[in-house]
Amino acid sequence: MKEAKTIYLSLGSNLGNKLFNLQRAVLLLQKELGTILKISGVYKSPSWGFEGEDFLNACLSVETKHTPAEVLHIILRIEQDMGRLRSEGEGFQSRIIDIDLLYYNSEIIQTDELTVPHPQMHLRRFVLKPLADIAPQFYHPVRGKDTRNLLQECKDKTGLQQTPHKLYPSRELLFSQLHLVAIEVNIGAGKTTLSRKIAREHNAKLVIESFADNPIFPKFNKDQSRYAFPLEMSFFADRYQHFTDDTSQFDLFKNFMVSDYDICKSLIFAQITLQKEEFKLYRKMFNFMYNEVKKPDIYIFLYQSTERLLENIKKRGRAYEQGIDKEYLELINRGYFDYLKGFPPNKSLVIDIADLDFVENTSHYELIIDKILEQALTQ
Repeated sequence: MKEAKTIYLSLGSNLGNKLFNLQRAVLLLQKELGTILKISGVYKSPSWGFEGEDFLNACLSVETKHTPAEVLHIILRIEQDMGRLRSEGEGFQSRIIDIDLLYYNSEIIQTDELTVPHPQMHLRRFVLKPLADIAPQFYHPVRGKDTRNLLQECKDKTGLQQTPHKLYPSRELLFSQLHLVAIEVNIGAGKTTLSRKIAREHNAKLVIESFADNPIFPKFNKDQSRYAFPLEMSFFADRYQHFTDDTSQFDLFKNFMVSDYDICKSLIFAQITLQKEEFKLYRKMFNFMYNEVKKPDIYIFLYQSTERLLENIKKRGRAYEQGIDKEYLELINRGYFDYLKGFPPNKSLVIDIADLDFVENTSHYELIIDKILEQALTQ
């Protein structure tokens, strides 16, 4: 059996969503290389050796059983999978991700493919400063000095700024920084399936909207103008009770909560159903009660075209949904978008699922998870 070794890596990105690029690289390294032991803070630095956008940089240590050559090949594959294209003699240039092997234990390695310790690490403050966060007393096996001394002697005086951002070694730890994620959709878009999958795979408490026979509904079908207001108030009261009951009791053995609804949907549907004066009164009551409700850290709206929604409604065959028409679905979509305008950008996330099948296609599901993780990093 191969002996586990501790390796040290440097990460950098200056293209696209830099923070998420670093986080995605960390998750891939955890999956491909081994257990992540420590992660430094995230630092902002000017581009080094060329004109370009500022970089975000970090370092991490990993316990791995892979050989140095295997580590190098895994790193190059991760870079490629993330969209980096290396070329012969590429020199310094902007990149979506840059992963360098700094140390492989205390070994000195010199091959045609690989030099360890990294031959330029002692010249780069953006490497040494984050490395000092996680390995201040680690000795450079060639230079015979620890990271602190190398940093003190480094002639690179480029400005370096520590950011408030944090990287996480696993999805579970990143999700655990959240308290509540709410997923909403129009009628017939499959939110419950997605919520169950996220809860199962990321150890979340699942909050599911319950449906019970409403005694007012048959009366509403016969006389909508008379029973619209009591019907909407009845729906809201039921949602309020179930949602507050479910979200007020946190499960200590779960990382966070994921809900397949938020009671704000009552407001959206009521605006379509009620007359103007009725809705004004309804909104006053809603705002008063909503103050007491747990708010989601991230509110996700899965957008689906009305044509696809109608197909899904027909396919699942619920009798009470078969009379829903395209115009009604478009009003609901518009209501959700109007409602989301009041959310801070880091609290709401719209995902277009028109061409996604997150039930049958794993890559589509992973795409949605990546978008949620990207949003979670901004909290």
